[in-house]
Amino acid sequence: MIWLGKIIAVHSYKGGTGKTLISVNFAATLVKQGKKICLLDLDFRAPSLATIFKIEKADYWLNDYLNGTCEIDKVLIDSSERIGNAGKLFVGLANPTTEAIRDMSAKDRKWEMRALGRLLALRNSLLNDKGFDYLIFDTSPGLQYSSINAIVSADVVIVATTFDRSDVEGTKRMLRELYDLFEKKTEVVVNKVLYDVSMKSGKDEVQTRIEGIHKVPVLGIIPCFCDVSRAEGTFIFAQEKPNHPFTKILDEMAKNLDNITA
Repeated sequence: MIWLGKIIAVHSYKGGTGKTLISVNFAATLVKQGKKICLLDLDFRAPSLATIFKIEKADYWLNDYLNGTCEIDKVLIDSSERIGNAGKLFVGLANPTTEAIRDMSAKDRKWEMRALGRLLALRNSLLNDKGFDYLIFDTSPGLQYSSINAIVSADVVIVATTFDRSDVEGTKRMLRELYDLFEKKTEVVVNKVLYDVSMKSGKDEVQTRIEGIHKVPVLGIIPCFCDVSRAEGTFIFAQEKPNHPFTKILDEMAKNLDNITA
């Protein structure tokens, strides 16, 4: 069987769920397992990957690709040395300047439709032609056009959520009204869990509860690690702390991904 690369959109109902933290560390985990990964920042309202990867200036941004002013190979930056493992990591960054954020926020529906075509074209240009195993889209939270475009383009949507009441209710509506509409394969990652999930019984309790609420499978359950929260934006945790429980959870999530995307 010939493996065809897949597109994964990491999304959330609201900000503060750890969506970007999960996107970056999940990408790093797949690279550690020998995969060729492309991580793209589609959170144009609050770009953060440029900061995390310590890249202040780029010749071309993902904004430029979606505007049709360059091709995707001009945008991608080889960040494999940052991970230093068997695989490859390329990143495509959103322009973090105030002017660029304002410009992307003002785009109309016609532009968004053209941008969707550009996203869909990545399946051929990156997965088929360049041989990437996975494209990972770090999206804007909520129901922005850019997020909907990412979801439409994706093979699998990973939803980062918490047990915060508004997050639970919002995620439930989003699953029903958006993901079901597009018939997307969806998995949930429950972050910042205060339960004791170090024991199997605790993990099973959380998994049963969240699957009962959202009616979708749980890809991973991440406890509230204070050191992980403090490290966000300073280093890639899954790379620099290989023996930490957070990294072990990501390793397990990555192993399960092949079954989900088969």
